[in-house]
Amino acid sequence: MSELKEKPAAGNPEELLDLRVTDPKHWAAGVPAVYEALKDIVEKAGLIRGLGASLKMNQKGGFDCSSCAWPDPDDDRSPIAEYCENGAKALAEEATTKKLTGEFFAQNSVADLATLNDYEIGKKGRIAQPVYLPEGGTHYQTISWDEAFKKIAGKLNELDSPDEAAFYTSGRTSNEASFIYQLFVREFGTNNMSDCSNMCHESSGTALNEVIGIGKGTVTLNDFYDTDVIIIMGQNPGTNHPRMLSALEKAKKNGSKIIAINPLHEAGLTAFKDPQKVKGFLGIGVKLADLYLQVKINGDMALLKAIEKLLLDAEKENPSKVFDHDFIKKDTVGYNELVKHLEQQDVNKLCKACGVPLEQVQEAAEMLKHKHRIIVCWAMGITQHVNGVDTVKEITNLVLLKGSIGKPGAGLCPVRGHSNVQGNRTMLIWEQLKEEQAKKLKEVFGFDPPKEDGLDVVKSIKAMHAGKLKFFFAMGGNFLSATPDTNYTADGLRKMHMTVHVSTKLNRSHLVHGKEALILPCYSRSDKDVINGVEQIVSCENSMGVVQSSKGVLKPISNQLMSETQIICRLARTTLDSRTKVDWEKYEVDYDKVRELIAKVIPGCEDYNKKIRQPGGFYLPNGPREQKFKTEKYGNKAAFSVVELPVHKQAEDEFVMMTIRSHDQFNTTIYGLEDRYRGIHNERRVIFMNPNDIKKAGFKAGDKVDLYNNHYNRERVAKLFVIVPYHIPEGNTATYYPETNVLVPINSVAAGSNTPVSKAVMIKIKKHLA
Repeated sequence: MSELKEKPAAGNPEELLDLRVTDPKHWAAGVPAVYEALKDIVEKAGLIRGLGASLKMNQKGGFDCSSCAWPDPDDDRSPIAEYCENGAKALAEEATTKKLTGEFFAQNSVADLATLNDYEIGKKGRIAQPVYLPEGGTHYQTISWDEAFKKIAGKLNELDSPDEAAFYTSGRTSNEASFIYQLFVREFGTNNMSDCSNMCHESSGTALNEVIGIGKGTVTLNDFYDTDVIIIMGQNPGTNHPRMLSALEKAKKNGSKIIAINPLHEAGLTAFKDPQKVKGFLGIGVKLADLYLQVKINGDMALLKAIEKLLLDAEKENPSKVFDHDFIKKDTVGYNELVKHLEQQDVNKLCKACGVPLEQVQEAAEMLKHKHRIIVCWAMGITQHVNGVDTVKEITNLVLLKGSIGKPGAGLCPVRGHSNVQGNRTMLIWEQLKEEQAKKLKEVFGFDPPKEDGLDVVKSIKAMHAGKLKFFFAMGGNFLSATPDTNYTADGLRKMHMTVHVSTKLNRSHLVHGKEALILPCYSRSDKDVINGVEQIVSCENSMGVVQSSKGVLKPISNQLMSETQIICRLARTTLDSRTKVDWEKYEVDYDKVRELIAKVIPGCEDYNKKIRQPGGFYLPNGPREQKFKTEKYGNKAAFSVVELPVHKQAEDEFVMMTIRSHDQFNTTIYGLEDRYRGIHNERRVIFMNPNDIKKAGFKAGDKVDLYNNHYNRERVAKLFVIVPYHIPEGNTATYYPETNVLVPINSVAAGSNTPVSKAVMIKIKKHLA
């Protein structure tokens, strides 16, 4: 079997590329974004194929971008480009005409491919036909679809228990495929359905379900256009959700103020040059953040408590002028307990804990004091901490105190990272199945779904090591590169009897495999899906609960591809055979039939086929959006929470490291080697450090270093990084993932959500040993 090579996404660790560092940008987008987007599309997909498809992306009746989950405008969509630079790069990746046939795999062994870095692997092209790696084999070899399904079904049916299999889902998977997938897995007999949400917004869903009764945000895109204050925490929209910048620009034009909270000064939080407007095209930008609070890594909760304490003091001076007591009395519980907790807080100590000067915290409180239309946005910088769930609860405390929920221009906005990760969960992709959901599945399909909770991502990896799992199936994604503790995860995958990946392109996870391995090539979001002469559509849900149709426009690069829905239906028929109660063949050839099932099972999806064909789709029900709360613990009330500050333990020679994306990547997909907003060019193996830390540690800019983590009795190392001085709080550092996922301990997880703690990794930095 092939060995995991701890390779970077940009150059061999033994010989770094020619790193060039320039001054960071203080604005995002502009003409450079247009140039980079068009260059990528034309180079990889060609002028006609690429640009033609781009005109249909995120348009009504077109296809949904496979990149981030930021919503499309309900009405005023751009007829030219309703996408961002990263969306264009995502399209270029899947619209490429380069393809990997049997000849490619015959000429390239798994071991040789494993020596490539992630960037090089991703550039090879689309997988054009199913391939199989036999036990002891060195090369993937072509296999027919029928034989592939027989091999997978045989392996599944020889397991001692269905719980010896794990099924993972990427956020790219459509609603139709997600629903069919979970149906197959549950009829097979297990709830082992991990997904990428386990690694990102699980903390948000856990907290919000408990305190407001729904694990999603409560705002719509239109709320951004008419609000008083937008707070953006632990999120970098310029790189991770660039289309959000247009909404922020519109908010600013309409009089909103923006408070940015982040350990790094990011271009996309500072200013925006809209290239689709004359001023933006000419280089004239719009200032975004009115106040930039540079918090220490994981200092967000202390900052929130400091703001709340100042607001409480102001409320005591002017009763009922700062807090919304009518809302608090009618719709919440726990207010008095929270007030007692806040009265015990020392603002000066909280400011020291979060790293933000008192004067700036006072300015933030003043901006919020007399405002009640407030939106709070957040992403991984909040959720991927040990106290991620509690920090989301603290965010909710602030919103509830102000009554800023369930009214226009106000609410909670966890910004999802992948285009249908929220839809996956709506379609029951989850390792937990609620009692009412299980009853509905039994009522509609006639089988008893498993009752025991299944395994999430972290539990799945541990179960691989414990010998409790023997089979791993991934519906999309790059599991190995996305997960924590890379080498530990790799060792777990190698213990599997079989690993199967449904994919569009080659990635690292295909090269670190079980005893047997298969890659099943599927359509991309932009590909046409034609069955029996009928063009099929699918549907997706965005960050704000809008579900709409998606219809590919490109001719697939091979006639050997299948849709995800077809793959699952074929696999289910082969695996379950005569013991199934589901007419899989019917759903394989007509996705309208799948949507009829969704309409019967998923609340809010009644008349689903009609609703998704409406221009712009439809909004799913969202009680808190209308100040209607239904929580398991508190009945028809939203709940305040008393949560304690996290305890930070950091040795003198340790640094706190957070993993981040470059501007030239989406999740684990590396588009290129340019992070122009931060001034990093032609290299990814860098570590951003405060200049004072560099000097105190005896280093200098440009030094080559190795990064170590020794937590939980095991040494982890990421070799050969270059020190780059940066405006980041002392004691804090930042690196790109997936290169440093190897340092994220498998046992370091958020309490309550089990999300890997990728934003606060304790490391030591040593001179590189050649």
